[in-house]
Amino acid sequence: MPASQLTYSKKYAEKENHPFVLITAPTTYLFTTPSFNQKGIEISYNTRLPYLGETKQAFKVLKTDGHHAWVKKQDAQMYQSQSTIPTPTGEDLVETGKTFLGLHYLWAGMSGFGFDCSGFTFTIHQSHGITIPRDSSVQAKYGDPVPLDELKPGDLLFFAHDNGKGRVHHVAMYAGDGMMIHSPNSKRDVEIIPVNTKGYIEELANARRYFPNNK
Repeated sequence: MPASQLTYSKKYAEKENHPFVLITAPTTYLFTTPSFNQKGIEISYNTRLPYLGETKQAFKVLKTDGHHAWVKKQDAQMYQSQSTIPTPTGEDLVETGKTFLGLHYLWAGMSGFGFDCSGFTFTIHQSHGITIPRDSSVQAKYGDPVPLDELKPGDLLFFAHDNGKGRVHHVAMYAGDGMMIHSPNSKRDVEIIPVNTKGYIEELANARRYFPNNK
């Protein structure tokens, strides 16, 4: 990563375990004032910035350079800590995923500017307070195993070479009613398609669940 894109602020580092603002819109802007009359940089879904205060319509946040900015409340949520993020249901995960329908695939993407397949599932879970492995081949090894005839919305579906017996190369999220939502490849966008779509169903290998079974 270019050094010019990195920064460090002791003031920011000291806020690590303090309340934070989580961006919930696909993307939004930081503003220099709470009246939103001057835009700063555009930031992504799932960005977390230390909470400094608020007005009726804006959260005051700390930027990584140690300066403050403002973000629209309609595009964010404030939490006291990681543990206070509400535990999601599988349906919650799917509904969040639907926010990004039509977003073009981006290799290594993990943001509202673009996702790859596992960046999509990773980011959706993380934004709901659940940390899972980054890559599909590792996501396929953890969580709770789910029989393919007992799928629930929010379960992750893994696809492997050699008709499902080889190396895992893709992950999607089960959306219910025989459908799945995923970020497929560089030629397509985030979409919902049938699980039994040709080219996928032949390689369906296994499923895992990372959200609580009791939800």
